[in-house]
Amino acid sequence: MTYRASCHCGGVKISFPVLREESALRCDCSLCRRKGAIMITVMEDELTIEREITLGCYQFGTMTARHYFCTRCGIYTHHRRRSNPKEFGVNLGCVEGADVRREVPWVDGVNHPSDAVGQDADSAVEESAPCD
Repeated sequence: MTYRASCHCGGVKISFPVLREESALRCDCSLCRRKGAIMITVMEDELTIEREITLGCYQFGTMTARHYFCTRCGIYTHHRRRSNPKEFGVNLGCVEGADVRREVPWVDGVNHPSDAVGQDADSAVEESAPCD
C-alpha cells in the first residue's frame, strides 16, 4: 500500500509505504508549538516527493532540521528531523484518510539536547536561512 500526503493546494505531494500511527506526536519547540501539527515518523528511504512545484524550506537554530511547506497555501507537510536526520516527521493532517481526532503524546522540543544551554529559541529568527 502507498500512503499519500499533500498540502492544501496540491503543489506539494509526498508518498510513503508505511503509516506508523503509533509514532504520532506533537512537539513544543518554538516552531512546532506554533504549527500545532501531529507528526508521524517516515524513514528517509521510504519518503518520495511526488510533486514539489511549490515546495519551500525553512531552517533555524542549529540548522539541522529542514521544515518543508507549500509556498502557495502555506501548509507544513513534513520535516527532516534534527533528532535523527535519517527520519522525517510527516504532518498527519496532510495524509489522505488519516484520523487526526486523537490524543497524542508531546515531545520536549524546548529542551532538545542539541540546543545550547540558555539559548532563547524564540530569538532563532535571527539565525534563520532557507534550505540548500
